Amino acid sequence: MEFNNKIVIVTGGAQGIGKDHCRGIAFMKKSINIMTTPKRKEEVIMYKKLMTCLESVRKKIDFKPEVALILGSGLGDFADGIQIEQTIDYTDIEGFPVSTVKGHKGRFVFGYVEKTPVVIMQGRVHYYEGYAMSDVVLPTRLMGMLGAKKILLTNAAGGANPSYKPGDFMMITDHITTGVPSPLIGPNMDELGTRFPDMSEVYSRRLQDVIRKCAKECDIKLQEGVYVQFTGPNYETPAEVRLAQRWGGDAVGMSTACEAMAARHMGMEICGISCITNMAAGISQKELNHKEVQETADRVAKSFKELVTKVVVNM
Repeated sequence: MEFNNKIVIVTGGAQGIGKDHCRGIAFMKKSINIMTTPKRKEEVIMYKKLMTCLESVRKKIDFKPEVALILGSGLGDFADGIQIEQTIDYTDIEGFPVSTVKGHKGRFVFGYVEKTPVVIMQGRVHYYEGYAMSDVVLPTRLMGMLGAKKILLTNAAGGANPSYKPGDFMMITDHITTGVPSPLIGPNMDELGTRFPDMSEVYSRRLQDVIRKCAKECDIKLQEGVYVQFTGPNYETPAEVRLAQRWGGDAVGMSTACEAMAARHMGMEICGISCITNMAAGISQKELNHKEVQETADRVAKSFKELVTKVVVNM
């Protein structure tokens, strides 16, 4: 017979079960183990790594957050202005991936935004840095396991919608991750969520209403649109931007959507805001560079911080 791409020959006649038949059954069982064990082993390794990070943090941190934040370009020092209770550097967490991007600090900050207990990821990990996607979303999963039930994702993004301009804020209403591997590929970690999670409402409608209300109270113009994640680190080509537009995308970037998928998988309530730091290739006729991204992010940082503060308090 054929089993999992292996040919298993079972011998023995119809008269009872002989030694050869037993050997055939034993070989079939061995074949089953050979084919299934590696998948289970991979799952165990992934979950063990996550638990190692969790235990490492809990040895040093006794704070329980309600809200998690991942800070993108221009928001890195947002955490410095909150009521800080505890911090831990990524390098002090056993097995934790470390961001290599300039301008991204590498630590978790635990504290309060007004009265809301939060954990802030001050510097994210990107797929283009060479990490496996499971490592890219490990921090998101870790914050959820530390107690956060809601998460606000922020980023710097390129505007693919011609009506946008640099400095705009776009509330993420949905995303497209066709250009990157799903963080859920591979053995499912049943401890975190179901094998086939629903993605019909990744970004909470309730939290979208909160963001709209907060933007209005802050007198901040708010765009709304679909975020498309590509791998990076190169900026997208004009053809890729046209593809994103035809897919229905309004902004393009190199993060966020994979984190949202992992958070959704484990049942967190999610919202996201992009800072449009430049117009994407083909819309802008200028060459793109990280300096422009950082300059725009810095220019609107005050308004971004005001909006994020308001949103966190009302989540």
